[in-house]
Amino acid sequence: MRLSTKGRYGLRAMLDLALNSTDDVVSIKSISERQSISENYLEQIISTLKKAKFVKSTRGAKGGYALNLDPKDISVGDILRALEGDLNPVDCVAVNEDKACDESEMCVTKYVWKKISESINDVVDHITLEDLIKEQHKIDELLNEEV
Repeated sequence: MRLSTKGRYGLRAMLDLALNSTDDVVSIKSISERQSISENYLEQIISTLKKAKFVKSTRGAKGGYALNLDPKDISVGDILRALEGDLNPVDCVAVNEDKACDESEMCVTKYVWKKISESINDVVDHITLEDLIKEQHKIDELLNEEV
């Protein structure tokens, strides 16, 4: 399984919002500058995350974006699925069996793909934005010690 830039940048943008929107909204421009992501592309990503109800927006001169839910209530899996769709490595393990191949019923390798899919989903569903915030704080502390 390979994530697109949409999934990778979307996760970075959500973490940026979690770290920077605790007291106020955050502008697309500031996220773009901190994360080195094009503003236009970031607007598309944030729009998808807003439709998925992970992000809320405020209009106007001092407008911007903030998380719509507590970071502990948003998993990495939630974010990636909103942006990428399902995270299955192959179509035959998808919930929608219409995507399965003709040999799906008798295919022993489907067992492998299903185990990989379960593992991926288990990992991303058990890491929250709150976990990533804690990890970022650890990195920041290490960097401050070096200075």
